Amino acid sequence: MEDLKKVVKQKYSEIALQTKKQNETSCCGAGGSCSSVDYTIFSDNYDKLEGYNADADLGLGCGLPTEFAKIKKGDTVIDLGSGAGNDCFVARALVGETGSVIGVDMTEAMIDKAKENVAKLGFKNVQFRLGDIENLPVTADKADVVISNCVLNLVPDKQKAFSEIYRVLKTGGHFSISDVVLVGQLPENLVKAAEMYAGCVSGALQKNEYLSIIENTGFKNIQVQKEKQISVPDEILLNYISEQELNHLKQSNVGIFSITVYAEKQSCGCENC
Repeated sequence: MEDLKKVVKQKYSEIALQTKKQNETSCCGAGGSCSSVDYTIFSDNYDKLEGYNADADLGLGCGLPTEFAKIKKGDTVIDLGSGAGNDCFVARALVGETGSVIGVDMTEAMIDKAKENVAKLGFKNVQFRLGDIENLPVTADKADVVISNCVLNLVPDKQKAFSEIYRVLKTGGHFSISDVVLVGQLPENLVKAAEMYAGCVSGALQKNEYLSIIENTGFKNIQVQKEKQISVPDEILLNYISEQELNHLKQSNVGIFSITVYAEKQSCGCENC
């Protein structure tokens, strides 16, 4: 697990120094190793969202979690894997002056970039913290809302990650998380490719397993708010699998999906909670 974390951290340190166009023309930002064709494989368009800041958009997401997160004025929002601050700044527009936003990222280069961006914008209620999603640098019962965009699939221990989300949420709080999941089994050598792992696919769980972890953590009212199948161009897949494997993949029921999941931390209903 630690080796995988090192791969992800190294890759996203490189991504922090790239342009949005460089990230979008590769496999979920995985350097230039996947392809040079001009495809935006995972990311959605933020341009029309209030609070959007182009300097903070590295084209790394796989959804728009703030669109579904039911964020209100005055809320405290935590963004996991906050990168250069893209979702944080959109969330800040929703919480207003009376709310606050905390971005957490394990990559120093991303934190540096995010702090540069927030300094330019002059926001006093947005902060960025260096830390691990499996051991969040946040006190318990802090957040009204937790968001994350195409990051938890890169975390080796997803059960621990969701346990940490549960810990930092207030009772009555909720999360809205966009992530990559699988339906069916990907070819073995695709799963083993560390570069593809940092590019959002091979670290993904089966959809049913992903939702089960959320339920087993204690979350309630679990909903898939949005789901779309990801069409990865053949040019990219052929960097990792043979033509024969690609043909077999197309004929099977295997799929890569972007989902946005909502769940709540509810009171247990007992007197001693």
